[in-house]
Amino acid sequence: MWGLTPFDLLWCRTKFKGYRYDGLFTPPSVQGSIHYPNNMGASNWGGISIDEGRQILIANTSNVPSVVQLVPREKISEFEARGVHIYNPQIGTPYAALQTPFLSPLGIPCNAPPWGVLTAIDLKTKKTLWTKPLGTTRDRTPIPIGTPLGMPNIGGSLITKSGLVFVGAAIDNYLRAFDIETGEKLWEARLPASAQATPMTYISEADGRQYVVVSVGGHKHLGSTLGDYVIAFALPPNIGHQGEDRR
Repeated sequence: MWGLTPFDLLWCRTKFKGYRYDGLFTPPSVQGSIHYPNNMGASNWGGISIDEGRQILIANTSNVPSVVQLVPREKISEFEARGVHIYNPQIGTPYAALQTPFLSPLGIPCNAPPWGVLTAIDLKTKKTLWTKPLGTTRDRTPIPIGTPLGMPNIGGSLITKSGLVFVGAAIDNYLRAFDIETGEKLWEARLPASAQATPMTYISEADGRQYVVVSVGGHKHLGSTLGDYVIAFALPPNIGHQGEDRR
């Protein structure tokens, strides 16, 4: 257990002892069971991306626990009266399942950061090449300071042939580009909302330029900034070209 303050740490430790936790695949329970990783990760629906030429796999993952509690059907109305939504009604069974993030009273995960990372794996050696925290606290605190703790993320990555990894996904409002071989962050762009989506790329028939496009809509249940945008970025001409088309 982890806490930003001694109070948070004590609260998280006390709650942990009251829940069931048998490690990976702990079944749900009436008292509440800790699931880690939770149903939002590690890897989520955004999936992985693979550079077939370099034989490198890129995966963005979330590291946040949740509490899954079985609620007797006759008590569902009590939870709903308190404004708690039953995400898994499990109709036809004696219980519904309530799933909530395991957060401290400050709304911070009860486990230590990073809460989201970007990882590169060499498919030939099966070894991790690098791991970087993905996302900052920029849009999650009253003071707009982007501490790179690594944040929960939903959405996938895109790899260009020139070796750029583009990824939004994190719950701050940025699209970023990393060097696939070193993990160095090469570029980032501030977005009007959060990009819980997987970027795509195309070559424009009009100007021959390569563009990276991402849907910027946010995610209600993550609490990220909501929006209604599709934003395209043009790559610099001839980027990564070394006597061949490396787009």
